[in-house]
Amino acid sequence: SMGNWLVNHWFSAAVLAAWLGINIFLFTYYFLLFDQDERYLYTRAILGSALAWARASAKCLNFNSMLILLPVCRNLLSFLRGTCSCCRRTLRKQLDHNLTFHKLVAYALALLTAVHTIAHLFNLERYNHSQQATDGSLPAVLSKMHLQSNKWLNPIHSNQTTVEYMAFTTIPGLTGVIITLALILMVTSSTEFIRRNYYEVFWYMHHLFIIYFAGLFIHGIAGIVRGQTEESMKEVHPYQCAQYLTQKGDNCSHNCCKEPEFGSIPAESWKWVLAPVLLYIFERILRVWRARQKVVVTKVVMHPARVLELQMHKKGFSMEVGQYIFVNCPAISLLEWHPFTLTSAPEEDFFSIHIRAAGDWTE
Repeated sequence: SMGNWLVNHWFSAAVLAAWLGINIFLFTYYFLLFDQDERYLYTRAILGSALAWARASAKCLNFNSMLILLPVCRNLLSFLRGTCSCCRRTLRKQLDHNLTFHKLVAYALALLTAVHTIAHLFNLERYNHSQQATDGSLPAVLSKMHLQSNKWLNPIHSNQTTVEYMAFTTIPGLTGVIITLALILMVTSSTEFIRRNYYEVFWYMHHLFIIYFAGLFIHGIAGIVRGQTEESMKEVHPYQCAQYLTQKGDNCSHNCCKEPEFGSIPAESWKWVLAPVLLYIFERILRVWRARQKVVVTKVVMHPARVLELQMHKKGFSMEVGQYIFVNCPAISLLEWHPFTLTSAPEEDFFSIHIRAAGDWTE
């Protein structure tokens, strides 16, 4: 029943509820901010509600990108298992579901990327339409402001510029395409069928995370999406002065004669992911250092049904019941590491694994 499940899995349910709650809060807060904040009144005049959809999904993307690496920091998880004495059993049970949470966050990233991409495609189309408009409407006037000064709001400054050109030649557009392709390849190569039958494909495709995070670091630095500056709002507040932008003449007799000035929204993705990326780099360095420690294969046993038993010894290594290790065979690949559950007892003077032939690496 649901009651029994909650008794046994209350900590997992709490973590899931907290994760969902933070995502919902971030999306709702930033959607309302960009949909109602006066700083973005002129931006909304061009982009409409697509601005809020793009920015809200971006915040959730940053949050989940911050989380995605943490469940695969194996040494961090081992450290947490051994240090938390107050709720060790509950914490261990939750940490054993690290890959489940990793997959959940990955699915969220895929969904949010779709929302973010579609919203920005609408934004580019509306930027382009406003630039080409000649009807004297507010979006058209705002899009022509670059002709008089550098106070531009619309990043498209030419009627010959296409949506495709912006998508593949600007920093946000190009990095967005690269990030999306990397994410698609990582997600599609993570299916059960691929992992069981073509593990190498899964392993190598997952290293596209390097491209994903590199693109994320620089994705927003161009500052294409802009809003009115605080200083400009004090002089020409949009709620008071927006109506006059389409009525300007040579003789100005009101307090809104000065044109509004706009500034870029600062890039924030790097702030969200810097710490997890540094932590993961440390994790990989630690793995390399541990991998260089000497392991001696003391016995090899060939069992029926194409099962190979390896008995090994490593100085200073002590095992626990249910523990698993990662095994690398340099003759096959220096990069591939495969998990195997230890099959020996802790009191024995060796540790062993059983490898069943299934897939290219084990063959």
